[in-house]
Amino acid sequence: MSGSPQRVTIKDVAARAGVSKGAVSLAFNHKPGVSQATRERIFAAAQELGWAPSATARSLSSQRVDIVGLALCRPARLLGLEPFYMDFISGIESVLAERSCSLLLRLVRDLDEEIAVYREWWRGRMIAGAILVDFREDDPRVPSLQGLGLPAVAVGHPSLTGTFPAVWTDDASAVAEAVRYLAALGHRRIARVGGPADLGHSAIRARAFAATTRELGLEEARQIATGFDEKEGARATRTLLLAADRPTAIVYDNDIMAVAGAGVAAEMGFTVPDDLSLLAWDDSQLCRITHPAMTAMSHDVHHFGAEVARVLFDVVNGTHTGGHQVPTPSLTPRGSTAPAPGTDA
Repeated sequence: MSGSPQRVTIKDVAARAGVSKGAVSLAFNHKPGVSQATRERIFAAAQELGWAPSATARSLSSQRVDIVGLALCRPARLLGLEPFYMDFISGIESVLAERSCSLLLRLVRDLDEEIAVYREWWRGRMIAGAILVDFREDDPRVPSLQGLGLPAVAVGHPSLTGTFPAVWTDDASAVAEAVRYLAALGHRRIARVGGPADLGHSAIRARAFAATTRELGLEEARQIATGFDEKEGARATRTLLLAADRPTAIVYDNDIMAVAGAGVAAEMGFTVPDDLSLLAWDDSQLCRITHPAMTAMSHDVHHFGAEVARVLFDVVNGTHTGGHQVPTPSLTPRGSTAPAPGTDA
């Protein structure tokens, strides 16, 4: 007599992975007590057998849900255009998928709304923890959310993030490398088109840019703080190129603005890189398909997002031991930079 297929249980997963049922429970509830290798073996066994823990049972046993919160104070249109956040979120999702977890994403208008959203999520037991991004200097989220006891990881330099565990890149060193590279090519007038001045990482880059140009004895550097979209990048580039002392090289805080800047240069009759060198940040695919291909400060944004998610799970599990610096963006020279006009650098 044929019957319905036997239901796979936690006991079957434990047997397949060669562990106890308790170890399976620890792994799926993201609690300490099993090694990372064992945890991965358990997840692989569960996937092979097509087993997933009951959401109801897990909720009753752990008193939490397996959802991570991310609120972004960015316009929806910009989020869809900016390669950085698409790569960053895909990195987060790659780790969440391994753990059968989900990302709860909300776009907010300002920091007050962001704080209110996190309070609602945490007090309503909707999230296990949060990822905080785009820190400002003296950021109001630090005291407000620390007081909630919300498990969170901060994406930003530790000088900006209070006592939240931080994951960050050394933007100051990366900016210095970019300026030194352009100076080595003979450029004496180097400008920067940066992100909003109130963002902490924009301020860090601005200070490093000014300090490095002074150290190298370059002409006084002009910096324009603007938004991250292509229209503002184009407007800032046009302003720089209309000046009597126009720069021979421009550093941009993201790749969208840099590509827009290349379009403005062509519109105004300048040839990249013969008349004007351009250097972008992040190095998404956009930099590689532009002609000429864009020199960039490269870093693995997908890996960055994955590391942020891993640190958050350590925070939630109580095993986090401190901040984590990911690799510093490094220079990838391409066709958009060349010796300054009139030099043999």
